[in-house]
Amino acid sequence: MHLASFTYEGRDRIGFRVGEDHLVDLADAAKLAGKAAPADMVTLIEGGEAALADARAAYAAVKANPSAVTLIPLDKVRWLPPVRKPGKVLGIALNNSASDARRISGPSHPMFFTKPRTCLLGHLEDIEARPYYGGFHPEPELAVIIGKRAKDLDPAKAMDVVFGYTIHNDMTGNAMRAEDMVHYWALYAKPDNPSEVEKREQHLSYAGRYKGADGFGPMGPWLATKDEIPDPHALDVTCTLGGVVLAEDSTRYLTYTVPEVLAFISRFQTLEPGDIISMGTAFRPQPGQTRSLHTGDLQKFDGPLEVTITGLGKLSNGVRRVDPKLPDWRLPKEPT
Repeated sequence: MHLASFTYEGRDRIGFRVGEDHLVDLADAAKLAGKAAPADMVTLIEGGEAALADARAAYAAVKANPSAVTLIPLDKVRWLPPVRKPGKVLGIALNNSASDARRISGPSHPMFFTKPRTCLLGHLEDIEARPYYGGFHPEPELAVIIGKRAKDLDPAKAMDVVFGYTIHNDMTGNAMRAEDMVHYWALYAKPDNPSEVEKREQHLSYAGRYKGADGFGPMGPWLATKDEIPDPHALDVTCTLGGVVLAEDSTRYLTYTVPEVLAFISRFQTLEPGDIISMGTAFRPQPGQTRSLHTGDLQKFDGPLEVTITGLGKLSNGVRRVDPKLPDWRLPKEPT
């Protein structure tokens, strides 16, 4: 099934695609099938195999008798992120063999960062470009939706905890990343004399702003259940801005596979139903291209910004430049 979260006639709903142009509210379909309807996508995912079986029964009931439910046109809904309130959203950094060739140094394991759920944005919603964001650009990615609680996963069994997949556009603010870069001397205990300290030069940057600003996580439109995507490592990925191709790539070029990433993360953070793991950027420029992801600065170029992934459809977002004219964030200084 291709599931979705959406608003229709003033009410937030979850449902599934029927044909190419319509949705059905899962609550209506479940009633038709005599099944219970989950309140939202996380509840459906947390319900495990039993809840998914009920959803499949509801889908089958609609397929058998489509006139018994309201068919909702796709162009009449407001799209929400497929999972609206995940426990966590994790992004995998530099997980593409194209970036491996340019790496000067780094670990031999996946690197990951956290994005807040408030950054998530639905299909066809506008990405705000605020002046103080500086330059920021898209990063098209396959996202994995977790279906079961898991800790210390065996990579050979890691796919068992996958519920499904969606499209994520992992917006990245290069200007904010540069502003938040710190070059300093860290103080550590000397290895041979813990009572003394030594200085070590370090370069640090934190992803809170440049990965997690509001709207920096467009996602959707569909959550495809795992059975719809037999091999998540054989999917074509395309990103365009204003109709111009920024990247054409494939998930076959991921450095670390889905089960490897899930197994590694689970060594440090417990995975829970509804968690979202974004697998890393597809960004290979093709021969003859004149633009790349980094030149697709949304402060300079209009949308639509579109990401297409095999089996998952197309995620499209506009760009809206706003200047809220906010006061300075600092409190006024007391006169001396």
